[in-house]
Amino acid sequence: MSRADYQGRQTRGDELRIVLLGKTGAGKSAAGNIILGREAFEPQRSSSSWTLQCKRVEGEVGGRKVTVIDTPGLFDTQISQEEVVNRIKMCIPLSAPGPHAFLVVLKLGRFTQEEQDTVRMIHTIFGEEAAKYSLVLFTHGDYLKTQTIEGFISKSEELQELIKVCYGRYSVFNSQVSPQVQSHQLLEKIVRMMQENDGGHYTTKILNEASKASMKEQHRLSQGLVAAEKQRRRTLEAEVQREFTGRSKKLRPEGLRPVFTATFDLQSATALT
Repeated sequence: MSRADYQGRQTRGDELRIVLLGKTGAGKSAAGNIILGREAFEPQRSSSSWTLQCKRVEGEVGGRKVTVIDTPGLFDTQISQEEVVNRIKMCIPLSAPGPHAFLVVLKLGRFTQEEQDTVRMIHTIFGEEAAKYSLVLFTHGDYLKTQTIEGFISKSEELQELIKVCYGRYSVFNSQVSPQVQSHQLLEKIVRMMQENDGGHYTTKILNEASKASMKEQHRLSQGLVAAEKQRRRTLEAEVQREFTGRSKKLRPEGLRPVFTATFDLQSATALT
């Protein structure tokens, strides 16, 4: 489908389905409020158990139906990481038939290892295919002061790589700028992304394929760890055997031949100690 054909089919009433992803404190809930133009989400607090679940809110923005799904913060310490991942995956059925956009929400400031791990975790959960539907949303844009976002990005190779993975898509929310203007600008970028994807969206099928790929990778890594542990034990057994043999030679008087041979393994040594 050409862009002209897509635009011809696009109407102001078409729905946009958006998923907010990021670590706790990145500003996901506040971003959702700016998009919808109202206080739809409460800022996440560690003491609020309900924020540990996905939350779906619908609204109308500029004559268009917009659905926003807020997700639990990655690396939340209240529940296990496995449970966090399982709950985040619920954003897909909540945005059925699937989200048009994953907003990777990052708080402007130092791009730390945890931010890098956040992006890797998102790709692990949703697969590399999710990058086609992803856009980086920077919050706390007032941090830039007189600096441009392009200048900020240019100072970090890791950040540049992240933007590249998301097909060069990014936007900034700044408390000094009108929320309506920022929401409009972001939604326009999401619409352009939809055009680039021929109006398509992320699907449950893609998620299932990503889950299978993740399980295979975990199995591969697990097998590698098992093999490495076996090799470590063999190396240790060989070292202990050499030390045992060397001590036996030192204790045996010269001229005497051994009347027996000793075999040694690490398991026996462990049992004796």
